[in-house]
Order: sequence, then C-alpha cells, then structure tokens
Amino acid sequence: MNRDDSPGPGNDSADFERFLTGREAIGQAYITGDARLLAAISARQDPATYFSPQGGHVQGAAAVLSATKDGAGQFLPGGDTQFEILHMSASGDLGYWVGLQHANVRMEGHDDPVEMHLRVTEIYRHEDDVWKLIHRHADPHASPITG
Repeated sequence: MNRDDSPGPGNDSADFERFLTGREAIGQAYITGDARLLAAISARQDPATYFSPQGGHVQGAAAVLSATKDGAGQFLPGGDTQFEILHMSASGDLGYWVGLQHANVRMEGHDDPVEMHLRVTEIYRHEDDVWKLIHRHADPHASPITG
C-alpha cells in the first residue's frame, strides 16, 4: 500500500490510516446484512454520493444513508469480504482510498454464494472529529480487454 504522510491541518494520513484499519470490519458487517456500522460512518451533511455496483447513483446524505440501509437488506449472514487498498491518503479534512473489494456473499434469491470483485473509490470528510464517508463508487472489476 502506498500512502502520503504529509500532514494536513489537524489531520494527517496516519490518522486516516488508523481509521481505515476498521473499514474492512464495517464491510464485513454490511455484506452479512448489518448496515449499522456503515451507517455510523456515513455522512450526515451534504454533499454525499453513492455509485452502486448495480449502476445508477444516489445523491444527498439522507438518500445515501437510506440506500445504504436498503442495500444491506439484500445480503444474508454467512458472507466474507476483504479489502485490497492500492493507495490512500488524507490531507486536511479529506481522505480517500482506492482499491479492490473481494467478497463471497449470500444474497436473497440465490441458493449458492455469489462471488463479487469490485473496484472501489471512497472519499471521506472529517466531520465533528470523526471521518465520515461522503462518496463511494464501486463497480464490477472486469478482466482487461486484450487485443
């Protein structure tokens, strides 16, 4: 993982990296149907956006929080996920990570586990002394086109 340790006003990459150590556990709860931990780190102030792996987008903190809670409802207990952070950084009140999320999930309407590989970008804003998720873009990680 590459990271930038340059300090920002009051926040730095080390602080953000400490915060991110718990992000995978939050994702684990989510893919087993529990949105509470992800909701706790979701922005309460606009702007906020979510670009879903299924397509489309949601805009506004309240709408994103609602979509987060609704999305968790499609997952069942018994899944597993891992984050592969390719790079991350923070400066001032903004932080981000870019990478991959690999998961085997149990979903409503599917008898067998569903394998997911997502390309992910998340952006965070420091609000009320905590990092809050203000943007998530996740889409299927496709094989490169060769030719």
